[in-house]
Amino acid sequence: MRVRVLTLAVTLTALVAVVIGLRLPTALPPDDPLPPAARFGIVAAVFAIAQLARLRFRTATGMVSITWGEAALIGCLYLAPAGWLPAAALLGTGTAWTIMSLAADRRPPVELLRIAASLTAATALAVAVTTAIGEPLLAGPTPALVPALVAGAVTYLLTTAGLGGATLALRHGVAVGPALLVALRGKVLMFVGNVVVGLVVVALLEVDPRWLLLLPPLLWLLQQTYRHRLRADQEQRTWRAFAEATAALNQLDERGVATAAVTGALTLFGAELVDVDVARGDGRWRRYRGDASGQVRDREAGPPGGATVDTHELVRPLVVGDVQVGQLRVRFPSTGPPSDRERDAVAVYSDALAAALHDAATHRELRLVSARSSYDAVHDALTGLVNRTAMLTKGDQALRQLAHDHPVALLLLDIDQFKEVNDTLGHAAGDQLLRLTGNRLGTLARSGDLLARLGGDEFALLLTSVPVIGDRAAPMAYALRQAREIAERLAAPTEVAGVRMSVEVSVGVVVAGAGTADLTELLRRADIAMYQAKEGGGSVAAYDSTRDAASTDQLALLAELREALQADDQLVLALQPAVDLSTGAPTGVEALIRWQHPRRGWLSPADFIRPVENSEQLGTFTRYVLDKALSVAAEWARDGLDVPISVNLSARSLLDPRLPAEIADALRRHQVPAHRLVLEITETVVMSELEVIDEVLATLRSMGVQLAVDDFGTGFSSLSFVTRIAVDELKVDRSFVIRMADSPEAAAIVRATVGLAHELGLRVVAEGVETAEQRAALVALGCTAAQGYHFFKPMPADKIGAVLGSLRDSAESNVFPLRADGAS
Repeated sequence: MRVRVLTLAVTLTALVAVVIGLRLPTALPPDDPLPPAARFGIVAAVFAIAQLARLRFRTATGMVSITWGEAALIGCLYLAPAGWLPAAALLGTGTAWTIMSLAADRRPPVELLRIAASLTAATALAVAVTTAIGEPLLAGPTPALVPALVAGAVTYLLTTAGLGGATLALRHGVAVGPALLVALRGKVLMFVGNVVVGLVVVALLEVDPRWLLLLPPLLWLLQQTYRHRLRADQEQRTWRAFAEATAALNQLDERGVATAAVTGALTLFGAELVDVDVARGDGRWRRYRGDASGQVRDREAGPPGGATVDTHELVRPLVVGDVQVGQLRVRFPSTGPPSDRERDAVAVYSDALAAALHDAATHRELRLVSARSSYDAVHDALTGLVNRTAMLTKGDQALRQLAHDHPVALLLLDIDQFKEVNDTLGHAAGDQLLRLTGNRLGTLARSGDLLARLGGDEFALLLTSVPVIGDRAAPMAYALRQAREIAERLAAPTEVAGVRMSVEVSVGVVVAGAGTADLTELLRRADIAMYQAKEGGGSVAAYDSTRDAASTDQLALLAELREALQADDQLVLALQPAVDLSTGAPTGVEALIRWQHPRRGWLSPADFIRPVENSEQLGTFTRYVLDKALSVAAEWARDGLDVPISVNLSARSLLDPRLPAEIADALRRHQVPAHRLVLEITETVVMSELEVIDEVLATLRSMGVQLAVDDFGTGFSSLSFVTRIAVDELKVDRSFVIRMADSPEAAAIVRATVGLAHELGLRVVAEGVETAEQRAALVALGCTAAQGYHFFKPMPADKIGAVLGSLRDSAESNVFPLRADGAS
């Protein structure tokens, strides 16, 4: 506000000076060879050029510009009547600073007005001082006139420096004196040169203006000299301050180091804002912030990395070896972005700060290690719960203290889709989720229970106070009831890394007499039950000894899949066409994978897809299926069939940035156009806004590969999905198709999906059509395509070609393209 008041006052002063100056009589000779307009234009151009040839250096309160203003003033006093100079200065300097702002500085209009007005006011005052002593118009630099010109130049210097220092002081809340000295200190050398240059120019104009042609090279050399001298002085001050700032970092505690770092960076770089984010050993972050006022405040903060960085900020990770100890963010004043030298200085300073923070953390750890070692030996560092080692030791001790037949229960909990949380939200979010789960379990455990985190996302709860009742099934019923209550309580919505979610768990329950098994065996049985819960789709399952061997056999499935991927006859495609409901023409074919296992027989995707998605074999499996599907599509092309083929894609596959290149290579090898490949993705992808997923989808789209949303309508964010990710096709989930005849809600969802697809220019396909009534209902709702047993069951690759040819030949019209005209 105070800067605006100063700007208004200076602007009014400048305008008054312009008006008064233009009303003063001129003293040009009658035979002047230059028209008045030309002479005024030359003077305005001189003022503009003097500003354009500026030198700048950064101070603690901002950027200071040094120009050829005094030289221009002396020359213009010779060239034009004194009254013209304020108006010419306003025009010339305003034009010059507007050009510089558009080219580099991007200053606000109010700032440009303040600068032009300040220079105009300084010119008016300098003109008044000079003309009060002598008459410089078209007069050579005589001994009597030189003092007048020097006095005017000194007035111009003091006025511009004073107004600039006052602006810096008001803007940053500092005293005017230091800001004025900063502005003058860098200008003294150039001021002397400016006066000499101005007097020489006047002398040459008086003798013969053609001598001015010799000046540009000399002025350029003088400019470089000024630049070198300013840079040398600034670097000397900078490195002296750098040595003092880095020396202040040598402290033994984090707070001392971070506070010294913020203070030093504010002074060293003349920054507006400095943030030092420090990574704590427990995964938390603390931010130390300082601004131009010099105050340093600190608070807990999340991991850095989400905020955008503009051209006036430098952000450097603080890394020692492979360990990130923090992050330094320096915001420079908006008057000028950081130079290359300042970037180098920030880089060196951040290295020194990283070492100091690392040393402080190491010193702290050394002080705490002895006190912490005994605790860490038996506790999980992340959650503070008992760890696996202590669980086994304390659990066996608890079992030995109970009667041989006293029932105990062990609950083994595993967080569902924990890997997806880590992959999409980051490991910090995964750690937050683990801590949250541990805290909730701690509030649910009863006195005498033993709660532990075994590692990863597994928790165990040993119940030793199981009621002893005559009914032999009562202990298991009690344990299952406790397990379900825990699962329900954990599922209460919570927020992790800014995302609201429910923590769903799979719980394996085992009940046994205290003397019949040790804790290691109970954990093994509970682990089998937990996997049975995952496979069965429920949240809780009791240990079933009859399925123990089968569970063990299931562990070999991935190894057998590795062998199947090397064979040619085990993993086979089953292909199901989708047809146009109006013409019967094929609109696409979905490729489904089946496993002809040599020992287990035919396995459907439900038998092996989930283990594959959670394994490292997902990438190999995906490439295998794509290769087989594109091979079939290539055969269709040779037979003249232009029908797209659809392949289901796991959400985890989209986390691999190499996926688009692998798909492009497969398309090239099989010579299949990209638009004939449709990748079906599920709505669960929308739960993540991870940048890599958006990049993979955008790359696939740019290649021409089409995207379809499988099981549309089952997710909680269907509309959000299709507005965030550009797709070509919506596939209505079979559950709505089957129920739409009897359920108004299901029919409404189908109708809404069809309407949404039409509005967005997408194709909609109904899945699982099994009856003629369902087909008729879909036609009535406006659905254009469908697939299901009513039309065709999935069939082998060697039969699909004939079916597609027959459908094409019998269709009433050509096959519609998958993407509607004009859709994106």
